[in-house]
Amino acid sequence: MSRRALARPGEVAEFLGVPEKTLTQWRYLRKGPRWAPVGRHVRYRWEDVEKWLDDQVGAKVA
Repeated sequence: MSRRALARPGEVAEFLGVPEKTLTQWRYLRKGPRWAPVGRHVRYRWEDVEKWLDDQVGAKVA
């Protein structure tokens, strides 16, 4: 079984085209892609980022 490396917030922010601070706000507001604490670091699974992005198609802006 092969897994992709976990993503750092900066990588996810670049992929989504948003500032890294936006991801920080989304985590605080419990919005955005799922994330996991790894020690004292924040990491994302690419599958979760891509699923979240797919779910945003046609979503209303709050």
